Amino acid sequence: MDRVTSVRTSRVTSEDLPDLVPLLAAYAAFYGESPADADLLAMAEAFLAAPEHDGVRVVARGPEGDALGFATVLWSWDTTLGQRLAVMEDLFVAEAARGAGVGRRLLEACREVAAAVGYRWLQWQTAPDNATAQRLYDATGANRSTWLTYRLPT
Repeated sequence: MDRVTSVRTSRVTSEDLPDLVPLLAAYAAFYGESPADADLLAMAEAFLAAPEHDGVRVVARGPEGDALGFATVLWSWDTTLGQRLAVMEDLFVAEAARGAGVGRRLLEACREVAAAVGYRWLQWQTAPDNATAQRLYDATGANRSTWLTYRLPT
């Protein structure tokens, strides 16, 4: 069976939270972080409470209903475009599901979410050493930016 054709994506609902929190924790661990599960759950609930303000999350599930990955889309503005845009903040696929097209499905779901709310652009970043993600992103036809990201604590 082609695993890609059996992957379905949908916006996260409260029923998805028990499966989502472990994926959020695995994503954070991938980047060397370890937030508390309670904090991840609170963040996930905040997205459900105000999707028009914060953004949305999308989950990918396999044929048996198992959660395979997630993506987060935030709402922003881009002055250089003079338009609102969607920012794919996170895209994560569980290790066992990698290489089966789940990441591409999630990316396309984010693009569809952005289009559905009237945004003409979907933008994202990845770590410079994340070659696996870059192969996926380069294959989409998206334009790679030369911008660097900085983070300043407040």
